[in-house]
Amino acid sequence: MWPSMCCNSRVLTDFRKGPLIVKVLVSVKRVVDPNVKVGVKSDGSGVDIGNVKMSMNPFDEIAVEEAVRLKEAGVATEVIAVSVGVSQAQETLRTALAIGADRAVLVESGEVPEPLGVAKILKALVDREQPSLVILGKQAIDDDSNQTGQMLAALADLPQATFASKIVVADGAATVSREVDGGSETLSIRLPAVVTTDLRLNEPRYVTLPNIMKAKKKPLDTIKPADLGVDVTPRLKTLKVAEPARRSAGVKVPDVQTLVEKLKTEAKVI
Repeated sequence: MWPSMCCNSRVLTDFRKGPLIVKVLVSVKRVVDPNVKVGVKSDGSGVDIGNVKMSMNPFDEIAVEEAVRLKEAGVATEVIAVSVGVSQAQETLRTALAIGADRAVLVESGEVPEPLGVAKILKALVDREQPSLVILGKQAIDDDSNQTGQMLAALADLPQATFASKIVVADGAATVSREVDGGSETLSIRLPAVVTTDLRLNEPRYVTLPNIMKAKKKPLDTIKPADLGVDVTPRLKTLKVAEPARRSAGVKVPDVQTLVEKLKTEAKVI
């Protein structure tokens, strides 16, 4: 039996399996590899990333893995990877394609826009692609802003579930488990929706050489923010970037009495 369109154009109904997600949109960011130690520029204007290894943001890699798993489970039919930034971000998108995304879109800009700018670009792509689910990493390891997913949900007027540690999609809704200060919380949100991923959601697969070769043949479109009618003019200004203060070396004490004395007189914590 052929799938038929239901009232929500973003969801197909297969009478053998129930509602299917038509598209999953996944955002990925090119960042410094987490295993690389970076330093601050001599003028204090930012972090020096010249000639250092770059890779996909780890939280975004989890997002791509989850989207691909939804497709492999027959819940989704297409996974679209999106990145915003310099032209070299095509390498990051090719990695997403090698993991299992079907096609990619690079919104090329001189620098990665601020979170609000990225959210506006993603909102324009949501309007164009009409995905049933948008999955993002909860934050990028370079700026730790943790803002883009929430801003996108607000701009697109979509329900959101952040810091997801488990996602189950069924009957036109996503059940999302997430950790909170007091323990855990489970949310049910109607699709279309925005979800941001936490580390415990999954473990991304190892990208094999055959899949890397296949990724080179998958479509990757490049557009500009202006093509989407989005202004990414910066609203924030970095005043200064500095390395954290070096920790002083620890000392050994002969007994508890000496430890307590030092905590009182030197550390002044008790």
